Amino acid sequence: MDFQLFKELVDEIKIGKRLPDAIYLHRDAMVAIPEKLQKFIPAVANAVKLPDEHWNLIKLFKKEFRLSLLNYPTFYTDSYPVLEQSLNVDLSKLSHKVTCYRSSENPPILHRKETMILPSSDYFEHFTMLTKEGEEAGLYENTRTIGFKQSWLNLIQKKGYRLVEGRLLKTGLNASSDTHQQEAGIDRHKTAIVRHELSGPMKSLAKQGYLDGRFSIFDYGCGRGDDLRELEAHGLDALGWDPVFSPDNDKINSDIVNLGFVLNVIEDQDERLEALLSAWELANKVLVVSVMLANDSYIAQFQPYKDGVITSRNTFQKYYSQSELKGYLERSLQEDAIAIAPGIFFIFKDKLEEQHYLQSKYQRHHTWQQLTSPQPMESKDKAKLVISQNSTLFDDFWNVCLELGRIPANNEFNRSEEVRSLVGSHKKVFGFLQEMFDTREFSNAEKSRKEDLLVYFAIGLFDKRKPYTQQPESLKRDIKALFYDYRTAINLATELLFAIADTELIGEQCIKAHQQLPASILNEGHSLIFHKIYIEKLPLLLRVYLGAALQMYGELDDGIDLIKIHINSGKLTLTQYDDFEESVPYLVERTKIKMADQDIDFFDYVDEQHRPPLLNKHLLLDKQSEHYEKQKRFDLRLSKLLGTTPTIEVILHRKMYEECLLQAGKIVSGFRLNPR
Repeated sequence: MDFQLFKELVDEIKIGKRLPDAIYLHRDAMVAIPEKLQKFIPAVANAVKLPDEHWNLIKLFKKEFRLSLLNYPTFYTDSYPVLEQSLNVDLSKLSHKVTCYRSSENPPILHRKETMILPSSDYFEHFTMLTKEGEEAGLYENTRTIGFKQSWLNLIQKKGYRLVEGRLLKTGLNASSDTHQQEAGIDRHKTAIVRHELSGPMKSLAKQGYLDGRFSIFDYGCGRGDDLRELEAHGLDALGWDPVFSPDNDKINSDIVNLGFVLNVIEDQDERLEALLSAWELANKVLVVSVMLANDSYIAQFQPYKDGVITSRNTFQKYYSQSELKGYLERSLQEDAIAIAPGIFFIFKDKLEEQHYLQSKYQRHHTWQQLTSPQPMESKDKAKLVISQNSTLFDDFWNVCLELGRIPANNEFNRSEEVRSLVGSHKKVFGFLQEMFDTREFSNAEKSRKEDLLVYFAIGLFDKRKPYTQQPESLKRDIKALFYDYRTAINLATELLFAIADTELIGEQCIKAHQQLPASILNEGHSLIFHKIYIEKLPLLLRVYLGAALQMYGELDDGIDLIKIHINSGKLTLTQYDDFEESVPYLVERTKIKMADQDIDFFDYVDEQHRPPLLNKHLLLDKQSEHYEKQKRFDLRLSKLLGTTPTIEVILHRKMYEECLLQAGKIVSGFRLNPR
């Protein structure tokens, strides 16, 4: 069965619980679905070796070649049965994933069970009565947060009921949804700060090109509206809502929805989930979620409250770790959350836009400097003469070929019609230009684009991203031109991804990188250190290694200076200095990304007296840079004074460094060692 037939058969189904993207039905109701599906679903279960007793509910996706086999053991005996296990089968990729909820404190539950069985079932009337009972109690007024056990039980209590043997019993006590806030006396309005520049998530959007006017923006929880005023000043279509400062504004569907530093200030877990799901519902293309991160030692200074703390300003804060936030977003939204920066994630609703973003993330952006020009041709070659006479037009065409690493389609070059009217098809023009221009330039561009795509595919495999059932036309052209077919590209990417676990190979690639990068420090058998500006010059395997590590961290911001690839431990360290341009910069922050654990450790050097100095900085500068010689001369003088080696990485504590300077009676002043 192929996707087209699967989709047609699913569209024919008239029973089941119907959602916008899927249909749920009990296996006892399969007699009422198309016969081909009746045979196909058990065949899938047999193929993945799932016993009959381990599934009783089917989820059929309407827009994807996918189905899930779910096990609710107490479907007929519990009013709101708990999910014990789900098995998701990706029919396009011929893969499956099992998720077990047996030990979960808050597993998914079922409602409206009468929709999943046949009207002729003995249970139909009873299930219908249960649903009506819940509707009369007001439990289905907001369906976004009721799909999990704890949220459902909390809602029942808030509505003044309790669950007795599966039936709702009135208690007479209606727990108001804001009682928790009144009891704790939390000043939630104090969490909105005054901003004098764009917030972190908005800066991330700007950096990725999403604030160029193409997209509408909605700020969910906009606080005092400082971001909105700045966006409006740039002529952007930006609106917002806030429960304290702008409660009367409408919540508007927009291309981009920003949920910035909202989840971390909501002390009620159900309300927190409601905010996330509401923001997701409003997003047409992408939801941006950001929260505050902190380590245990920082959190320990505050008074614990629920799953967070009460701050000194009497506000609530739920501090997350990067992996905790990613897990929460993906469990709640059932979508991939892509790390953009520490505490900032993008979740794409538009999967084509997600592909565009991920491709651009791993694509090197070339600034092509034209070094060659068409050579004078004999007059008899009319086409080449035309090209020479219209050099600006054909230079532009050649540069697009270099940017893409292949021949552009007609709609990928905005002056295509002129080119075709003067000479002929793009393929014909490209053939002439290959004879007239330096072809090594195109070969390099083709190789670079192929490597960029391999990084993109490999990182997708590392992050276990769902395969796309659709691909942008530009990507289809890339695959055909550079790999012949999608399977070949994925096979190559898979080999690359497996190779990053080979420490011997990583060590060899670090040696290779050390030889070809403009500057780096190689601690052979241990690590490679280099400035972040050289990332695109790394060998392909190390680009994949780096990309895999950064899946948890996000985009490298302007503050990061140096990168250390650990050869044996599967780790990556990012370091930030107070001023890298100084002769001796001091370490401000160190971030260690642990790929095996899928987590991050942050090390803050807030106390200036404990900030280690960066010595032998010249080893990390390009020899062609204007400051290299000056830095090298300074480093040689300083290493002689400190008694260190000027050709390797030197780690020296701040106190020892200053004591050596004091004993020598010297002080660092710019690139000079002056007497005290």
